[in-house]
Amino acid sequence: MRKIILSVVLITILVLSIFSIYLFPESKILGAHIVPLKLDSGDTAWMLVATGLVLLMTPGLGFFYGGMVGKKNVISTVLQSFMAMVIVTVLWVVVGFGLCFGPSIGGFIGDPTSNLFFNGVTATTAWELAPTIPFILFALFQAKFAIITPALITGAFAERVRFWAYLLFMVLFIVFVYAPLCHMTWHPDGLFFRWGVLDFAGGTVVHMSAGWAALAGAIFLGKRKVQKSNPARITYVLLGTGLLWFGWFGFNAGSAVGSNGLAAQALGTTTVAAAAAAMGWVFLDKILGHKLSAMGACIGAVVGLVAITPAAGFVTIPSALAIGFIASFVSNLVVSKFPKGKVDDALDVFACHGVGGMIGMLLTGVFASKSVNTIVGDNQGLIYGDATMFLIQLKALVLVSIFAFTASYTLFFIVNKITPLRVSEEKEELGLDITQHGEQL
Repeated sequence: MRKIILSVVLITILVLSIFSIYLFPESKILGAHIVPLKLDSGDTAWMLVATGLVLLMTPGLGFFYGGMVGKKNVISTVLQSFMAMVIVTVLWVVVGFGLCFGPSIGGFIGDPTSNLFFNGVTATTAWELAPTIPFILFALFQAKFAIITPALITGAFAERVRFWAYLLFMVLFIVFVYAPLCHMTWHPDGLFFRWGVLDFAGGTVVHMSAGWAALAGAIFLGKRKVQKSNPARITYVLLGTGLLWFGWFGFNAGSAVGSNGLAAQALGTTTVAAAAAAMGWVFLDKILGHKLSAMGACIGAVVGLVAITPAAGFVTIPSALAIGFIASFVSNLVVSKFPKGKVDDALDVFACHGVGGMIGMLLTGVFASKSVNTIVGDNQGLIYGDATMFLIQLKALVLVSIFAFTASYTLFFIVNKITPLRVSEEKEELGLDITQHGEQL
């Protein structure tokens, strides 16, 4: 049956691609929020680079996670990230971009019919909020955010998930969880956008959605047979962290959608928060009587990158230092206190990405400054004496948390009814590399 389904999917996409010029003729009419291109070569050059940098984060994440799992699961873990680049890219072109940035349906989701197979996504028009770069470049930049989000989730159910079930979950997650959150947050007609929610580069859309989905997956799949295993290669973790940190400059500074002062500010806050969080993590480890470890430094840096993501283009450099330190302290304590005996979040995805994203969202409401970004307006952060922005961020945090966890748990339930999510105990014992892929280190 699986062979038949896969054959139908491949043939359908192939046929629609070949005849797309007849089925989906390129739109010549500018719709809402699509404007004539005012090309700026500097902006375009930077966004081409930023798009490549964000894509680099996903294999970097593969190394980051792959180094943490046991040796018999390294290939499978890295491949889960790699296949996100493959599957989500195709899904994005076919229907995903329209669901996120198509004409709004009630402020909750986009109408995909206007952008099926990238219909109307041209190099001669532009997105309203990025008028100096080609529309197709904006669409491809946004694709990289969609790619890494389901890849982040994989760390929670590492070493026990069936690969084909994961691929099915990834498709459903993009359609039913990522796309609505992306549309509500970043589309000008989206619900959260109209509320004034500030999320510069993905605190809600990427990290909170992935964190809550990770918790749902860890609960649904249950504990591994052996929860503790020696990390396969800590050097992989160090390499992955370096690639993530480097790629994150595209993630955050690229979200300025131009080669400008805001991009420079976001780049600065990004690297400062990462450094502060890594420093805070290893110092806190020492204070608590642990050794200064490479794993701790790497995890701390990533937590800082996560926490600064929603705030990167809204806060000052000193505020970025504070965000990095606060996020690392909170996440470190959550990791140490997380009930691993009951919930097996294998690589602490919820404690790092979920909690880090929530801390970042709240602290955006504390430190957002109109001196950094005029979009903040008069409702500045709590530290400037106005609670309005903080309460808006808090309301969005609660709603996103409920939606992301509930929807993700439902999707895990549905996928498990279609095809079992978890490998057998025998295959788990042998390792996913050999049982799922017929390969091993």
